[in-house]
Amino acid sequence: MSSPARSGAPPTLERKIGPLQATAINMTQMCGIGPFVTIPAMVATMGGPQAMFGWIIGAIVALADGLIWAELGAAMPGAGGTYLYLREAFQYRTGRLMPFLFVWSAVLFIPLIMSTGIIGLVQYLGYLIPGVTDDAGTTPLGKIIGVGITLVVILALFRRIGQISRLTTVLFGIMLAAVLTTIVAAFSHFSAAQAFAFTPGAFSSGGEGTFWGGLGAGLIIAIYDYLGYNTSAYLGGEVRTPGRTLPRSIIFSILGIMGLYFLLQVGVLGSIPLEQLKDAKSVASSVLEQVWGTGTAKAVTVLIVIAAIGSVFAGLLGGSRVPFEAARDKVFLPVFGRLHPRLHLPTAGVLTMGAITILGSLFTLTTVINAAVATLVVIQSLAQVAAIVVLRRRQPNLRRPYRQWLYPVPTIIALAGWGYIYVSADWLSIGLSLGWIVLGAVAYLVYARAERTWPFGPKEINEAFATDGFTTGRIVARGTGGAHA
Repeated sequence: MSSPARSGAPPTLERKIGPLQATAINMTQMCGIGPFVTIPAMVATMGGPQAMFGWIIGAIVALADGLIWAELGAAMPGAGGTYLYLREAFQYRTGRLMPFLFVWSAVLFIPLIMSTGIIGLVQYLGYLIPGVTDDAGTTPLGKIIGVGITLVVILALFRRIGQISRLTTVLFGIMLAAVLTTIVAAFSHFSAAQAFAFTPGAFSSGGEGTFWGGLGAGLIIAIYDYLGYNTSAYLGGEVRTPGRTLPRSIIFSILGIMGLYFLLQVGVLGSIPLEQLKDAKSVASSVLEQVWGTGTAKAVTVLIVIAAIGSVFAGLLGGSRVPFEAARDKVFLPVFGRLHPRLHLPTAGVLTMGAITILGSLFTLTTVINAAVATLVVIQSLAQVAAIVVLRRRQPNLRRPYRQWLYPVPTIIALAGWGYIYVSADWLSIGLSLGWIVLGAVAYLVYARAERTWPFGPKEINEAFATDGFTTGRIVARGTGGAHA
């Protein structure tokens, strides 16, 4: 079922994304520059080769969360993903507050995650272009190049969704080539004794630098690298046969990326000495250079940079759709609800998130990752855990083409995983995330006062996707005087 159409509001989003394209979009977004720049950080954080298990635990959390996205996305396939799920689940008690807070936060955390891709690809450009990076990090020249690349990505998004899905499939192929080539290079110069030389006492309880001591910070890195499996759900209004396509694209992309990440991590551990690996700035380039020489290393590094650009492209593609449905519902600024008259894309979403991506790219990688993940966890991940439970109880007639396997076990695993990741973030990131939500709550009160909606007016409950016999949807306006159909 698609989101209810609104008469007199052409142009509309076009359902042009098939199963292959949806999976490619997810995997391209997931595996951009992430693992190429975070493997050294993961090894340093978790104290040695035991970092390989951090990717597995991160994949378990991602898969558990992905099964939540699969059920909700298949049942409510529309632009914005989480906005629709929170709108449907939380309208009964808090009106439009939760979906407003999500859009308010997503306009910040989605482009911040994309900016990490820009920071990382500039880091790899330092291997190709002298002066882009130095020992302290990215130079002013590197930041200028990063801004320029972001502008190119924004311009590339101004095309019809059919063209974009084909382009993303090409970028997906480049990403696979870059990752698989690096894996082959690593295993052609592989030492199993080095790869599995776990730090003595690494798995004992307590102690800084052990597996358990570094697991929280390591999971932040791992889950950051897995983020993107939900991009097809953001594009739910442009996916063909979403009841089948969305669950499959989410689950297949998580399992596929998990395999690639694990092989990449083990291969790198077995080909580069541990102390050298912890401080490596372009680890894939180092692996390729020692196996096949500088020429091949530079050629594959170009592919890695293109893969990183593809990840930013896919992320902004999905993220730009998030405020669209909210604006159409008059829950966010109206400008975000307007489509380009010819290309049928949300112009304001693309431009706004592109601009925030540029700003985020001026900061350090670790700072941006912590701030983005902390904000995402509170208002998206934990909120969706509650949403799937609420909707199962409140809307039993909601058509569910896919129902979560072994419910509620994956939901409980996702809740525990996201809670642990959140408390493992640094206090500055936690404080900033909570402060942003408080600021959003104040903004909501201003909006609610102007719109005379809850808590300054009646709740309007619209079960837009529920079915009851042959009737689609149920609208109930609730005020202080009771309810009426």
